[in-house]
Amino acid sequence: MKAKRLPMAGLLLGLMLSAAPALAADEPIYGSQLMTAQERTDYRNKIRAANTPEERDKLRQEHHDAMVARAKAQGKTLPAEPPPRGSGPGPGMSPGGGMGPGGGMGPGRQRGY
Repeated sequence: MKAKRLPMAGLLLGLMLSAAPALAADEPIYGSQLMTAQERTDYRNKIRAANTPEERDKLRQEHHDAMVARAKAQGKTLPAEPPPRGSGPGPGMSPGGGMGPGGGMGPGRQRGY
């Protein structure tokens, strides 16, 4: 049994580590509804490339100002402040998260090992 679990644990660890930077970069982008997919990708790449928290804050403020101007030019309004970093559900996720009723490996389910 232990011989089968060790490679699986290594595989899961590798997947989790490779996904961490992508998850961190998928924070909500202020004014994203006014941006093209390419603009969102470029913005995320700039944020990732910033070397210090101060650089990231400066990029976020510049982006915020640009999105306010774009919204105004289009006759639209945006919230005064961007959502707090790391808050809210990601795309396609509902508030509350979790598996909900019927999900997961509850009692009586076959576990496959």
